[in-house]
Amino acid sequence: MSESQGGSVEKIRQDKEEKLERLREAGLNPYPHSFERSANAGECIANSDAWIEEEREVQVAGRLMGKRVMGKTSFGHIQDATGRLQLFFRRDNMDEDHYMRFRKLAEAGDHVGATGVLFITKTGELSLRVKDWTMLSKAMLPLPEKFHGLTDQEIRARQRYLDLAVNPEVRTHFELRSRIFAFTRRYFEEQGFIEVETPALQPLYGGANARPFKTRHNALDMDLYLRIAGGELYLKRLVTGGMEKVFEIGKVFRNEGMDRSHNPEFTMLEAYVAYWDYYPMMEFVENFYAALAREIHGDTKVPYGEDVIDMAAPWPRLSYYEAVEKYTGRDLEGASRDELAAFAKEKGLSVDDAWGWGKILDEISGELVEPNLIQPTFLMDHPKEISPLAKDHRDKPGLVERFEPFIAGFEAGNAFSELNDPGEQRRRFESQMGLKAKGDEEAQVMDEDYLRALEVGMPPTAGLGIGMDRLVMLMTDTQHIRDVLLFPHMRPEA
Repeated sequence: MSESQGGSVEKIRQDKEEKLERLREAGLNPYPHSFERSANAGECIANSDAWIEEEREVQVAGRLMGKRVMGKTSFGHIQDATGRLQLFFRRDNMDEDHYMRFRKLAEAGDHVGATGVLFITKTGELSLRVKDWTMLSKAMLPLPEKFHGLTDQEIRARQRYLDLAVNPEVRTHFELRSRIFAFTRRYFEEQGFIEVETPALQPLYGGANARPFKTRHNALDMDLYLRIAGGELYLKRLVTGGMEKVFEIGKVFRNEGMDRSHNPEFTMLEAYVAYWDYYPMMEFVENFYAALAREIHGDTKVPYGEDVIDMAAPWPRLSYYEAVEKYTGRDLEGASRDELAAFAKEKGLSVDDAWGWGKILDEISGELVEPNLIQPTFLMDHPKEISPLAKDHRDKPGLVERFEPFIAGFEAGNAFSELNDPGEQRRRFESQMGLKAKGDEEAQVMDEDYLRALEVGMPPTAGLGIGMDRLVMLMTDTQHIRDVLLFPHMRPEA
């Protein structure tokens, strides 16, 4: 017979409260301070032959995922971080009261510890013949019904602890996330970079076009902003100071909407290299992605949705105008703002009156070009108007030396030949402030201290930003950013 998890939550909780009280009445602590394990489930499985032969006694612990009672015997499966192991209880093998407490008071969801020896059942399953067991944590809410599991995507994201408890395969994404972060750090360090940290609370927000979160520091009596980029303007101050290769992996916050590839809080890698421009940075990016694919998948070919993405270098390179012409059939190079706006509206796109020609061209690219860039592609040479921190293109007036790698239809990074002319940077900031005055909430603000750093003299520099959450999505064949974040932001529960 199997345990039933029917009935209302209130009835279930009342039943669990009664079982909790019965454990305490028996003099047992249902929430002890610790339990000393001698092995985990994975070690029991790996060493089963030797440990069965020597009749080694082991102590294991985990969450009880189910229980079956059959007369004088009971079975249970415990799950820990390494796997599952069956527990075999027989009344003749232990104190009868203790056996009956397991039979009547333990249930799916509880954490238990057990001591015994391993053996193989008649059905061929590795099991622990239990001689003693301990309640380690009495669960007061039920696990989802085992035959249907936890499938509601919103509940899985909102109650990640429950998702992890009943869907062990989910842990694989987050174990891979840890491996991806570790490899990224190791790769950059092996290329001579130094990892640094920059402020998350900033008196001015900059480094990207985005709306910030605003807060107040009471002791200093000043407004502060959560950073909208991965420390870009601070990292370039470090390059000015002589730190020639720096990178940072840290949290970034943008006061914007949520969709399959956006969360208001995300993790960004930013890196800067003195004396490079965007060409060697492109080679660095494609080599990094290929190396990461080999580390995680053993090959440069990575499955993603219905596609197989080949990260092997070199990647195709398309200028903004080339890409628009390729995917829309229209050559927009030299088009005026009004012509771009008319074309966008013709294609069913909305155009804000506050947008300049660069913003409109970016909207056209975002809607009509980028979804087609499935295999790794560098989209390069962006409009100056939307790239206030990038150096003017050496050959193409009105454009800058900037590239974005696109993979599987979304942006997988952003990089510039960094603008290091303080006079030009001031003019760019002033232009951004003009856009802000017209209603562009994502325009950047004037940063006088950063301008002072440029006046001290920043060498030619290339910069790179990579969204780490999207990187994990690519490497784990995950279609929604919430599935690679342990605690994604959600709307309040109704």
